[in-house]
Amino acid sequence: MPSQKAAKGCDMEVWQPRTCAGSLAAAALRWPEERAICINEHSWTFRQLWADVKRTAANLKRLGLSRGDHLAICMENSYEWITLFLGAGTLGAVTVPINTRFKADELSYCLRQADIRMLAISDQFLKIDFIAMLRQIAPAIDAELPDPKLPLLRTIIVFGDDVPAGCLAGRQLEVPAQAQVDELTESVSTADVFLIQYTSGTTAFPKGAMLTHASMLRDAYEFGRRIDVRTGDRYFSGRPLFHVSGTTMSLLASIEAGACYLTTASFDIEQVLNILESERCTHTSANDTMFLMMMNHPTFSKERVYLRAAMAAATPTVMQQICDGMGVEGLCSAYGLSEGSGNCAIAPVNDHLDKRFAGYALPLPGVEIRIVSPDGHRDLPPYEEGEILFRGWNLMKGYYNMPEQTAAAIDRDGWFHTGDFGVRDENGRLRFVGRLKDCFRVGGENVAPADVEDVLQRHPAIREAQVVGVPDPRLGEVAAAYVILNEDASASAEEIIAWSRERCANFKVPRYVRMVSSFDGIGMTASSKVQKGKVREYAIKDLGLEGVTMTGRNAP
Repeated sequence: MPSQKAAKGCDMEVWQPRTCAGSLAAAALRWPEERAICINEHSWTFRQLWADVKRTAANLKRLGLSRGDHLAICMENSYEWITLFLGAGTLGAVTVPINTRFKADELSYCLRQADIRMLAISDQFLKIDFIAMLRQIAPAIDAELPDPKLPLLRTIIVFGDDVPAGCLAGRQLEVPAQAQVDELTESVSTADVFLIQYTSGTTAFPKGAMLTHASMLRDAYEFGRRIDVRTGDRYFSGRPLFHVSGTTMSLLASIEAGACYLTTASFDIEQVLNILESERCTHTSANDTMFLMMMNHPTFSKERVYLRAAMAAATPTVMQQICDGMGVEGLCSAYGLSEGSGNCAIAPVNDHLDKRFAGYALPLPGVEIRIVSPDGHRDLPPYEEGEILFRGWNLMKGYYNMPEQTAAAIDRDGWFHTGDFGVRDENGRLRFVGRLKDCFRVGGENVAPADVEDVLQRHPAIREAQVVGVPDPRLGEVAAAYVILNEDASASAEEIIAWSRERCANFKVPRYVRMVSSFDGIGMTASSKVQKGKVREYAIKDLGLEGVTMTGRNAP
């Protein structure tokens, strides 16, 4: 039986399930001349977008893509990415986004594991030669596909000048459409898989979460309502489209609301600030690193920002800095993951400011959330930390071709065990504390990195902080902090440690503090998110802690 302590989102108007094609057709009918997409100063209306998506869908069909087939996209954010994704969805085909920072082995794994039939790829991006990478994993691209190493992959579409003999050029998708798209979309169901989102590679074998038309589009709709996205608004998102926060919580959220979605190929700070100013953007979505990069740019000023609301994945201290520095009072915290179609909970823009800044988010309507003890046997009372479980319409269908992993993650009552650490307040709001795998134990006490990072980021000299647990012979683990100082600021490790000791429990105080100029060479994802696992690996080597194990004694 479901737990009586599960938190539910508030009731809202009844959601009408629809497919990708249904959503686009409705948008083109309701807002034909409103801008839908703006990239590199080029704009497309909803009427133009729907026409281009139908043309792309017809050409994908002509080139051999059918309902249920898998199309991989390995490209930077672009109009082509958008029309490929929506065109495939219109056909009932499944998009598999590929991280543009993947190496050859990771790309090969996704193409094989996801049974890819067609691949759309840039010839190069950010000095990465994708054609050279493809030659490593499928040499037949220079002759004729399929390659024995990837027998299901029949078609590769290349965007750019370097098009191997066995591939097709991107202009093949610009051929005037002949097929009747209405006939192609008739058999597509809202329960069909729309996208397979690979989790962020924290294990040797990333898992592909299968998300449906209904789950992604409703998630986008509910998310947009919570941050008050309206028709005619301008929503800039630097989130990469290969991430669910880029597709669901940015692109689709804009389409569902009738707003204009703006993006860039890469997160170039000066370009982003120019767009926010010139377009008078009303909304954005970013993590703490992205916001801090903007506010610390030499050309930044509060007067350049017109944001009405934003979703920020940040600590309370950084949330306050964003509000003060950018003037964004409608700043919202959220909790989500790929397996939840992107989002499970987000604070409404009119919720209490202190709750939003403290990281509390309200579950989406129809999504249930529980906080359970580490053994999973007990629901925990408000403000007691435990594992986050959720279930509802936003839950994935499962991991593609991984039934055992699916069964291990979703229990018999339909609850997904996130592996994340969180708390609820007395009104059911959820606050994400940290990834269980990122939390560490100091002398038997649990430490969430975010708690220590929030303390460190209050230090006037510190711009950004990342905390990880590193081995200690007596306590098992202790905190190590890597910090970026504000420009022209100075502080010693000893000063920062002493400052921390006055503001948090002794077991949370960093044993080690190191200054760095950035996290790019340590561990940063393409979505500007710091990878804790790589920071920990770096710290262990940097601090000379290889081979240290717990002995109950201080190191000699």
